[in-house]
Amino acid sequence: MFYDSFSLHFMSVGIRAQQAFRFEPRNLTVRMGATAVLRCEVLRASGTVQWAKDGLLLGPQRSLPGFPRYSMIGNPKRGQYHLQIAKVQLEDDTFYECQAGPSETSGAIVSSPAWVNVLIPPSKPNLLVDMATPWVAGRKYTISCVAPDAKPEADITLFKGDSFFFSDVFDMIGMTKYNKFTTLSSDNGRQLVCQAKNPALFKPVETRVTMSVFFPSQPPLILGLEREEVKAGRILVLECVSLGGNPLYSFGTLSHWQKKIKVLSTTWEEDVVAQKSSSILRLKITPADNHAQLCCESTNLVSLSPQSVIRKITVFFEPAQLTLLGSLTAVEGQDLKLSCHAASSNPPVHIRWWLGYKELNSTAFTMEEGDNGGMTTMSNMTHRVSREEDGMKLTCEAFNKATHFSKTQAAKLTVYYPPQKIWLDAPPQDIPLRSGTKVRLVCFSTGGNPMGTLTWYKNGRVVADAMRQTSFDMGVARELALVLTASDNQAIYRCDATNESKERITAYTKLKVHFTAISMRITAKQEVLRHGQVLNLECQVGSSNPKASISWSLGLFQGVEQPPKKAFFGGVSVLSSLSLNLSSQYHKQKVICQANSPVLAEEAKTFFQLNVLYAPEFSSTQPTRVEVVEDDMATIPLLVSANPEEVSCIWLHRGEKLVKEGNLRYLWADDQSLELRNVSRNDAGVYTIKCANEEGVGQTSIKIDVLYGPSVKAERDPVFVNLGETADLICVADAKPITPGMFTWKRQGEGEVEIGEENQEDDSGLLTFHDVTRAHAGLYQCTADNGIGLPASVNVQLVVQFKPQIRKGPQWRKVASRGDGTATAEVVCQAEGIPRVDFLWEKNGIRMDFANPRYEEQTVREGSFHTSTIWVVNVSAVLDYARFSCTAQNSLGEDKLDIQLVSTNHPDPPSLFRHIAVSHDSVTLEWIPGFNGGLPQRFRIRYHWDESVSFMYIDVFPPSSTFFTVTGLQPVTTYNFSVNAINAIGESAYADNNAILTITTKGQSVLLFCILGGSGLPAYLTVVFTVVFGVLLVLNSLGCFFGLRWKKIRGQTVDDRYPISLTRSRQSTEANSNKYESREKINTAAQRTLLIDSGSETDGNVYESYTEVRVQRQRATENSVLYFKKVNSDLNFEENYLVK
Repeated sequence: MFYDSFSLHFMSVGIRAQQAFRFEPRNLTVRMGATAVLRCEVLRASGTVQWAKDGLLLGPQRSLPGFPRYSMIGNPKRGQYHLQIAKVQLEDDTFYECQAGPSETSGAIVSSPAWVNVLIPPSKPNLLVDMATPWVAGRKYTISCVAPDAKPEADITLFKGDSFFFSDVFDMIGMTKYNKFTTLSSDNGRQLVCQAKNPALFKPVETRVTMSVFFPSQPPLILGLEREEVKAGRILVLECVSLGGNPLYSFGTLSHWQKKIKVLSTTWEEDVVAQKSSSILRLKITPADNHAQLCCESTNLVSLSPQSVIRKITVFFEPAQLTLLGSLTAVEGQDLKLSCHAASSNPPVHIRWWLGYKELNSTAFTMEEGDNGGMTTMSNMTHRVSREEDGMKLTCEAFNKATHFSKTQAAKLTVYYPPQKIWLDAPPQDIPLRSGTKVRLVCFSTGGNPMGTLTWYKNGRVVADAMRQTSFDMGVARELALVLTASDNQAIYRCDATNESKERITAYTKLKVHFTAISMRITAKQEVLRHGQVLNLECQVGSSNPKASISWSLGLFQGVEQPPKKAFFGGVSVLSSLSLNLSSQYHKQKVICQANSPVLAEEAKTFFQLNVLYAPEFSSTQPTRVEVVEDDMATIPLLVSANPEEVSCIWLHRGEKLVKEGNLRYLWADDQSLELRNVSRNDAGVYTIKCANEEGVGQTSIKIDVLYGPSVKAERDPVFVNLGETADLICVADAKPITPGMFTWKRQGEGEVEIGEENQEDDSGLLTFHDVTRAHAGLYQCTADNGIGLPASVNVQLVVQFKPQIRKGPQWRKVASRGDGTATAEVVCQAEGIPRVDFLWEKNGIRMDFANPRYEEQTVREGSFHTSTIWVVNVSAVLDYARFSCTAQNSLGEDKLDIQLVSTNHPDPPSLFRHIAVSHDSVTLEWIPGFNGGLPQRFRIRYHWDESVSFMYIDVFPPSSTFFTVTGLQPVTTYNFSVNAINAIGESAYADNNAILTITTKGQSVLLFCILGGSGLPAYLTVVFTVVFGVLLVLNSLGCFFGLRWKKIRGQTVDDRYPISLTRSRQSTEANSNKYESREKINTAAQRTLLIDSGSETDGNVYESYTEVRVQRQRATENSVLYFKKVNSDLNFEENYLVK
């Protein structure tokens, strides 16, 4: 805040020591980010000194909270209150005042404003120039340079290289400088620099960019072509070079300038250091390059047009092909006319002819213009051939003496002349051969060029299946392998030998063959054959040599034979007829006609297929009974035959026609059979099938038996029977078939009981129990299985009825409750009985009225158990301490229990105290608890032995347990045990009228073995006892080890209500405190105490120390050892072993 002059004057009244500035703050200039210090010193400072920024007080603290970069520095005792600003920012650029507030002795003072001027250096300048697109020499460009974020504004300077920028146009707008200039080729690669500075900088900041200026280069040169003439096949390596330019030039190397421009290469390399571009062209010269012009062009992005250089080449090349035209084969004495043609070449070639090593005279050759600017050459030759010139080489040679070129084309001359001789190797013509015999006919021929080609003919026709022709030293041969047939009888076989000379020589032979009939055919006079008609058949036997005899094969029928006639291949034919009475059994049978040759002992035969029309008939194997399992698919075959085979059948079941359409369960096969899916019992019965065709109707019947698995149900469920009577459990099965022994019974649930007597009567299974007991009651399962499908079961409950039986243990005969009118007593009576049990309650012999609000009764039934509970509200000792009588009754009888409602008291003693297990160091005890006195009770075991000076006590744990194992006992020692019950009020007498249970522990297993071993037992028993007691000893050791570990863990977490320690020095002074405490953890399952019998165990308990207990145990152990040493003195066991 500011203090006005009036306030200062008012506060100065009565001031004896006025505050004053020794040093006032002054204006300060500082760079952003530096530290600024505004000095302020006050003489006789008595008021609060603080700084104001732009009129806002910063506070009197030295650290100035809220302004982390601000602080007051200096020595306050010397009046120094300097304002320090760290890392000065632009927001600190304002005026500041140092103020001293009023005090009791001085008025307030305010310094003159001091301005902090913050200098900001310019950022790195930014050149606004498009360098992505290269510049072109000779063009004008505008350059802009910006230096932002400076205070004061920056001074901007432009340089080109290391020189000031002298441009055509200069302008400065704000923090941006603009320049326009014209580029030169020499500017390529130079740097363009923009510098910016102001007072906040010691050194200017700058930005540099490198200029890229495009300009054209010099015309290209072709290197590597020394002369114009080049031989075809040579590889030219040409280089086209272009110097200078930016960018360096790219190339296109061209060929065949006159006809068609073809780009040969567009790849190039750049040498930036040498400032040149070059393109290497590897060109393999071909005849097509003759008179070609090579052109190399170069260009870059700023060239107005491509620059080029052109060189012409002449190519020397040989003819690519030398062709020999005309046929090189001729018949002896003919003229041979050939031509030789040489393809285009430069220079042209000449042609000459050679036959062997002899040069032939030829006609003059001719030349014409050829491809690629060359000349072609043609030569024709005529020559008359002789037999001696066959196989000689005829050569055409093309040559040029000037270029030393020579090329030849040769071919072999072939001269034809006819074969000289032919003959046959064949069987004699006058000997007859058997049909089917294999015969070899071989034709031989010699001489001729080429060797003759042999062809076989039969009766003037070529035989195509003759074997391949073979050669031998003097000629050729061809074999004809025949399997003789009827057509070979009197046939003429001829062999011709020919070759390219067109002349033929011939040889022939004739064969004689015996054969069976070449054809047989049976014909019928009737076109349609029906059951009952007479059929007339004729068998026509074709040509045979010699004549054949005819027979029929169908039963014992005989035919009638006609006189023979002449036929083909020099043989004779025969006709025979047969008559036959038709029936359905002849349908599709074959009537066979046989022709036998007596000379050849062979026969030929044919058959006539009978197609007899008849009405549908059913096969003798047609099944009349079909069995099928329920839900399976039944296939009912229909073995019906008829002709025509188009038979329509209808199926009838129980007088109704089965409909084929719309029933998915019926699947009809093509043979009229029926597949019945998902067969049910309703599908059983007789099915009548009627089949008809054009000839009539046939009928048959089929019976279907449907087999199905059992379903079973109980005839009665549940079955009630009185105790001691006879019970019959019956289940009835629906199944097919009903098989013997298909019923089985078993009892469900736990518990074993002898199963009753099982019987079967037709479809019923019986289970009979005689003299029924309550153990027979339960759930029984009847299972039926006839082998079809899965077995079926049904449960039958057997309920044994008996009169009520009330639970009458000690804990049921008494109920305890306080009689002060504040408690509610619960009197429970539980009975078991069937049928339903009802309860009747009496109080002191008078039937209770439950309309009285102080009494409430509820009965709960669970199975055969019935529980009736009476709640006595606000129990009064005078009114309610009485005898409550509970009577449970049903139709079979009743039972009664008296329950006494008494006051809460100490518990009743346990009963039936006994031992159930004894070992060498432990005894397991069991008892029946008495009435608990109306409060939770626990049990305590008391025991002692002859050597003990007092009783030992163990509190049973868990408290409600009715059996317990006392451990830590001595072997072969007699102990006296007692048990009693304790609740919050007191304790009971000891069990069984203070009876003492005397038990002697067993000997250790090792000592027992010694005794047995010394008694002369058999060796094998000694071994058995050794193994058994050895195993027991190991298990005992393991039990002790894990028991100690468990006691160690459990001893740390035992409930405080069951202390387990012994002490002499520490006794509780509280009336209800537990008297069994010590520093030793004795047992984790119970708590053990040592008491001295002083005549009053409950009031006068004196505790022995832990040391005395150890002494007593040591003495007992020593006595036991001495005893066993006396018993086993003859066994020579060492004392150390026994003690251990």
